[in-house]
Amino acid sequence: MTPGLAAPEQWSRAERGVVAACFLGWALDAFDYFLVVFVLERVAADFATDVKHVTYALFLTLAMRPLGALLFGRFADRAGRRPALIASVLAYSVLELASALAPSLAVFIVLRALYGIAMGGEWGVGASLALESVPVRSRGLVSGLLQGGYPTGYLLAAVVFGLLYDRIGWRGMFIVGALPALLVLYIWAQVPESRAWTAQRAAPARGLAQGLSDHWRLAVYAIVLMTAFNLFSHGTQDLYPTFLRTERGFSTGAISRIAILYNIAALCGGVTFGALSRRLGRRAAIALAALLALPALPFWAYSTSLGAIAAGAFAMQFMVQGAWGVVPAHLNELSPAGMRATFPGVVYQLGSLLASYNATLQASIATAHGSAARPDYAFALSLVCGIVAPSLILLVVLGPERRDAPFGG
Repeated sequence: MTPGLAAPEQWSRAERGVVAACFLGWALDAFDYFLVVFVLERVAADFATDVKHVTYALFLTLAMRPLGALLFGRFADRAGRRPALIASVLAYSVLELASALAPSLAVFIVLRALYGIAMGGEWGVGASLALESVPVRSRGLVSGLLQGGYPTGYLLAAVVFGLLYDRIGWRGMFIVGALPALLVLYIWAQVPESRAWTAQRAAPARGLAQGLSDHWRLAVYAIVLMTAFNLFSHGTQDLYPTFLRTERGFSTGAISRIAILYNIAALCGGVTFGALSRRLGRRAAIALAALLALPALPFWAYSTSLGAIAAGAFAMQFMVQGAWGVVPAHLNELSPAGMRATFPGVVYQLGSLLASYNATLQASIATAHGSAARPDYAFALSLVCGIVAPSLILLVVLGPERRDAPFGG
């Protein structure tokens, strides 16, 4: 354990409960999102369309997340982190179940757009609740743990896909995706309100417009930064199972095993670089992870054997989510006082919005560079990653840092 870093066993029971709930909230949210990634071709076949048209469901899910971050973030800043987290988890679970019953592609896409609102609300609220509830010296570690919920959700989706898809189909997978609603019971019974929010609740409410106008340069920078981050993650994840199936010809079981492996790597990377950011600094840890992703790129995109592909995918996602593991702490520390549940979530999700066309863009690039019958996904994946990783390094090195900034009233 890094010197000066509070280990989880040193946290109080309440602190452990908060971190667990916020981790699970983001993990199960990501699980529900990534179920779509694994079944794009089957949904397209059932609705008599092509994969490109179904990717609009991914696009609209990402595009609606800023609205959710704003609505649930303002709710959390005014009424408390805990009730906002409960509302978000319940909403995305109900909408996941509704997606399983969609009678047409149009209805499916509308439901995924509404799901995006609920998904967008969870991250900012959960991150603020967790990071306000643990010791300052633990923020980097908790940041990595929280962001590790994202690849954990992807991993769970891969497991469900590998074990159940051939038996229950894509609609059955979405029914399984409604189970996170049970997390609400745990949050209600075991998760206390943030002490920092309780301490400042009596302070005069700060309007969103005023808060953003006072810090508009920071907001613009953070949105551009999070656009690069979202392209880094979605550009290396969303079409990767499709690439493995259509371009490398791997079976459902092989794709599931590779996805499980690279999501274990992603979880380990997030925790590793999150903890390292306590010593190296937030910016240096992010830049290092993004830099180390580049040597993995040719193995990840152009290998042909199962072993080489798996190794490349492991290295790539260790670094991609290693960089992401620092984000919750970095954004919360940069956040203006009184807007900690709103500012990080809104800038993150606006970045997600600007990057939300990624899956459709990569599918178009793959078709243009190859053909409609034989899309070149390897080229599309490597092109986006090869541009975004250096851009992310430049943005983060030139930006501000407020490591260990005080939270509270």
